[in-house]
Amino acid sequence: MARYTGSSCKLCRREKQKLFLKGTKCLSEKCPLEKKNYAPGQHGLSRRQKFSEYGVQLREKQKVKRIYGLLETQFHNYFEKANKQKGVTGENLIKLLERRLDNVVYRLGLAPSRKSARQLVKHRHLLVNNKIVDIPSFLLAAGDVITVREKSKKLDIIHNSLRKTKDSIYSWLSVDKASLSGTFMQIPDRQEVPLNANEQLIVELYSK
Repeated sequence: MARYTGSSCKLCRREKQKLFLKGTKCLSEKCPLEKKNYAPGQHGLSRRQKFSEYGVQLREKQKVKRIYGLLETQFHNYFEKANKQKGVTGENLIKLLERRLDNVVYRLGLAPSRKSARQLVKHRHLLVNNKIVDIPSFLLAAGDVITVREKSKKLDIIHNSLRKTKDSIYSWLSVDKASLSGTFMQIPDRQEVPLNANEQLIVELYSK
């Protein structure tokens, strides 16, 4: 399976904003973006900053794709699915991405980043409605309950992450730290999702 193996911090520098790909490191002084707020590469500091209309749309698509940790084909498939649904395509796209199991595990605070959440899912540490689900792209429905497996409840990565997470930080999620579980209560509205992105630019890019 194809996957990105380069530096996650370079992706943040390329988009010139924190994409929170490295968990707590993104919130510390060790974040490279604090000292190198310019694109990576030999000419990153001197590179011309003016983008064409296409360039602006492309950067927005790349940013959202990287935030959720997807490859191009995966991301485009989500767009096609969102485009076939009723409603605003851009909003549908964000809603689909937010329903991904790895994203919800991250939002619940069970993992410090989406990449870590993906590993927890793939290594079969989590249950959805009391059944093992090892597919990070699994789309949750309203009312689904995510629980840490009994044999995985001592994992330090989960406890360390929960200690740094506030209770009920998202209105569409409910977390029970004592039982290491959470509930996906409903599909969030676009305005509820803390995502600094203009999804309409992505729609315009793919509609060309």
